[in-house]
Amino acid sequence: MKLSVIIVNYNVEHFLEQCLHSVFKAIEPIDAEVFVVDNNSTDDSVNMIKNKFPQVRLIENKENVGFSKANNQAIRQAKGEYVLLLNPDTVVEADTFSQTVSFMDRTSDAGGLGVKMVNGQGVFLPESKRGLPLPKVAFYKIFGLSKLFKKSHRFGKYHLTYLDPDEIHEVEVLCGAFMLLRKSLLDKIGGLDEEFFMYGEDIDLSYRITQNGYKNYYYPLTRIIHYKGESTKKSSINYVIVFYKAMQIFAEKHFSQTNAKAFNFLIYIAIWLRASFSIFKRIVQKTSVLLFDILFIFGGLFLIGLYWEQMILIPKNSSFSDTFFFIVLPIYTLIWIISIYLSGGYKRHIVLEDIGKGILTGSIVILLIYAVVNENLRFSRAIIVLGTFWVLVITYLFRYVLIKTGFLYSSFSKHHLKRILIIGDLEEAKRVALLLGTIPIQKEFIGFISPENNNQNPTDNKEFIGNFSQLKDIVSVYKINELIFCSASLSIKEIINTMSDFHHLSLEFKIAPLNSSYIIGSNSVNIQGDIYTQLINSIGKKENKYKKRILDIGLALLFLLFYPILMVFVQRKAMFLRNVFLVLAGKKTWVAYHPLSEKTSKKIPPLRKGVLFATDRVHIENYEEEIIDKVNAIYAQDYKIRNDLQIIFKAFKHLGR
Repeated sequence: MKLSVIIVNYNVEHFLEQCLHSVFKAIEPIDAEVFVVDNNSTDDSVNMIKNKFPQVRLIENKENVGFSKANNQAIRQAKGEYVLLLNPDTVVEADTFSQTVSFMDRTSDAGGLGVKMVNGQGVFLPESKRGLPLPKVAFYKIFGLSKLFKKSHRFGKYHLTYLDPDEIHEVEVLCGAFMLLRKSLLDKIGGLDEEFFMYGEDIDLSYRITQNGYKNYYYPLTRIIHYKGESTKKSSINYVIVFYKAMQIFAEKHFSQTNAKAFNFLIYIAIWLRASFSIFKRIVQKTSVLLFDILFIFGGLFLIGLYWEQMILIPKNSSFSDTFFFIVLPIYTLIWIISIYLSGGYKRHIVLEDIGKGILTGSIVILLIYAVVNENLRFSRAIIVLGTFWVLVITYLFRYVLIKTGFLYSSFSKHHLKRILIIGDLEEAKRVALLLGTIPIQKEFIGFISPENNNQNPTDNKEFIGNFSQLKDIVSVYKINELIFCSASLSIKEIINTMSDFHHLSLEFKIAPLNSSYIIGSNSVNIQGDIYTQLINSIGKKENKYKKRILDIGLALLFLLFYPILMVFVQRKAMFLRNVFLVLAGKKTWVAYHPLSEKTSKKIPPLRKGVLFATDRVHIENYEEEIIDKVNAIYAQDYKIRNDLQIIFKAFKHLGR
């Protein structure tokens, strides 16, 4: 056997599913086996593997034994000439294994190999190639010199940033997300050191490979997507402590006593600095916007007051008192600050529309106070009007700068919808369009893009708005902010190429794996959640049942009245007329759930038998029960009359079903 692929999984079911799809595509030309070692996941990972990938050699641990021990369990059983340690939050190209194995075959001194990695936005990950973290290298990394002088051979050794990322290089350290290793060498030097529970084991193994006369290679002629961090759920301070403790183990194991002490000293400094920076960053994030708002608002009001006094009051032998400048204006500022706070202006993700409403509400409060206070405290209402204008302008302008610099995230309106393109064959694209309804985010679906790469529009099917070669123009014209790739229609290589070409446009990229009911993005897996217990406008509500029955009767009478005309547009004319009477009699409803899902029937409010189905929104010939289940649930979750009308209009010819 040529290759043994080993994946250690812990609670990343949907990433793992996508990873396995790509792995089995890549091993087609190779004699290979695939292991998944599950570290006692609490999600449905194990059942997913058994149901969808029965050919996987599954090892089920009853506790989380750590990354090193779990890999070693599979390494001992592996029969391949080469062993690949692969993270579950990765996606490989179709030729990744054949290319890398071929390189190892013709490079006798290669003990290990890593590949070029990109994240879920198509951006190159510098940890694809790394140097050994010697004390001075660690020092340069900790104090930011490696980031400041990337092209320096002295300071850039941590990520070898002075090496061309598109050329093959000999490197010191391989990334544990993708480590292709000679099995014979592993048998000689041992597997992963189980003293490392998480992090550092890849550095240790890479070092032992070079100490035994072999070399590690960085091979960029094939790439993988590494979503990075989803499989470990790392947080800032905890991750730093665990990672640097792993480095401590490595230093004590491989460095001299003097160097180990120096390295440990640097580690403690790094932990302290990183923790201090993290705390400081949180304080700054929580207070800096507020403090600048106070400064800008009060400062602007003060200048407006001075201007009004100089230009309007002094020529009339009048002026503002100190009370106005040092009591009234601070109170105005406080009211506007409170209104901004209550409108969500100090959250990490803001809605500018709501902040504007909050500021105007603050102005109304100020005017109401102005109307009831003692006449001695009533100063010019013009200051309030000008102040309102100033607060709106400076607040929006300040947040625009913060959004552009990445300090805040925002939409201009809470109704600001995502503009999405789905790239894939029509049948698969329609399946994914149904999935969009299961993701609990607001969106605006734009259309389908044909995966065909030619210079002509796909005129044979008008449901496409363009083809793959026109993607850049379509993204610009339609102001697209999200692309969803159907992996059944596009190769991973094409997907990575597109992400890399478009990453500068601030698009979101997601992949819809083959036969999966999930859409996977760079930071999370978008899932529906328990929609059965969160029906926001359930079709089972009494008023909705009443609305639906009125609609059924009204449409039935309308169809009966215009039957001689409408029957021309219906396929089964006699059955159409029969359905009209069945609906009037209460035996049927015009729109109901698709009947093929037994799962949903027990979890959502019952309905009469339907003439049309919720799935008729998007016609798909071959339904999967999992998809039907989700579409039925969505229909039940938030019932609206217009949903029924849209389905009837879309599938009018099937009213004789």
